[in-house]
Amino acid sequence: MKLPPDPAAVRVHAESHLTEGGQCVVCGLLFTDGEGGLNHVLSHVGVQLYACAMCHAHFSSRAKLLRHTNRASASFSIPPAALSNSAATGPHCELHCAQCGKTLSKDFQTMSAEEHNHSFYNGTAWYVHECTIDLDANVRRVVLFLLYLLIFVAGLLENLLVLWVNWRRRHSANGVLFCILNVCLSDTMVIIVLPFFMMEMTIKHVWLWGSFLCRVTNLIYVVNFYSSSFFLALMTLERYLSLTKPGFPALFPTVGRRRWWLCAGVWLLSLFLTLLENVHFNLSESDEPGCYMRPEQNYLEWYATITALNFILQFLFPSAVIITCNVLNARAVRAAPDVQDPRDVWLVHVYSLVFVLCWFPYHLVKVVLAIDDLIDFIHSCNAIHFLYFSYQIVLVLSLFHCVANPILYNFLTKSFRRNLINTVVTYINKEGNAAQLEAGARPNGGDASTSRSDVGS
Repeated sequence: MKLPPDPAAVRVHAESHLTEGGQCVVCGLLFTDGEGGLNHVLSHVGVQLYACAMCHAHFSSRAKLLRHTNRASASFSIPPAALSNSAATGPHCELHCAQCGKTLSKDFQTMSAEEHNHSFYNGTAWYVHECTIDLDANVRRVVLFLLYLLIFVAGLLENLLVLWVNWRRRHSANGVLFCILNVCLSDTMVIIVLPFFMMEMTIKHVWLWGSFLCRVTNLIYVVNFYSSSFFLALMTLERYLSLTKPGFPALFPTVGRRRWWLCAGVWLLSLFLTLLENVHFNLSESDEPGCYMRPEQNYLEWYATITALNFILQFLFPSAVIITCNVLNARAVRAAPDVQDPRDVWLVHVYSLVFVLCWFPYHLVKVVLAIDDLIDFIHSCNAIHFLYFSYQIVLVLSLFHCVANPILYNFLTKSFRRNLINTVVTYINKEGNAAQLEAGARPNGGDASTSRSDVGS
């Protein structure tokens, strides 16, 4: 029996593989919910109605296609490779159901726009689970561009100022200040590559800068994605040890090379974790090139693994250290006899709050999307559409740590403000003295002894 080129007909055919009691005749699984059982049986048929317009990967449901990409319109087709037992190819070959062998029509490319509206979503006709949410991507693009611009300008100025003030003390700095310098360096490197991502988002995720910069910019971003969180956790732990256990050896002692070895170890660990992801980043071969992570095999497994590593190592572990140590630090500060300003106690909790607010929404969206990749049919069309729409938003919000970190760990501390004033005054005096020396040397520019006497005075 040859089925017509209608997804609804394929759905009806799939019902023949489900018993009246709700048991799948292919694998034997039993379903109490008839609709859930039908969704499961459809996965056995082997027909993949949806194709990614960018990389031409094929998917059995629109939900999986949306999880694969939310940036291109899908092309609906059934290639010969989509059916597991159809080895024949050519214009006149027939496709068969992967389970029962009945002939299926492959001419889904000729479906009209009206027929597309009746295609499958989660194994059910699309008109049953039609997306009802309407999100304006153009408004989001404008808002995100302004946020990117704000983060770039403010973050660059703040972090360069912090580096300028603290860099000359890098050898004599205590462990906390040493970690702050590394956090600032990480944030600065992220800020430097931000214009590439800002322009990519503005022109609808088209990458114009070639394969090399695709990999390099992602490498720089992800390395500092890890290193910033690692150094924040180590800084909080170092502060806890200095407040509550003065006799305990410092993590980053000023004497010896221990701090430099530990610092190098953190950066190398961040680089190693980044390479696990970066080796699969490349330029997509399509009409409009894009920079994506595209492993040749086991895409879902790679995506789920990278998401799990990001969540555990970049957020869960550092946040556990930061929150625990900051709670203990707040108790120690509150119990100190010389603490008169209660804002010092609350500021310690703000450290934890800002870290969680910046990173938790980002990781929450990524984890939910990864779970949806691994477990089919758990989200509606509206939910998937909203998750992908909000992904770019939470990604930009996570970058606010580049703006918040210099304020929290530098500008709000009395020692940094004092060092900032001293550095500015020293710089102004140095410039003034240089100008005076230059003005005094002009009448006797040819007399070298006069110039040396001026300097000596």
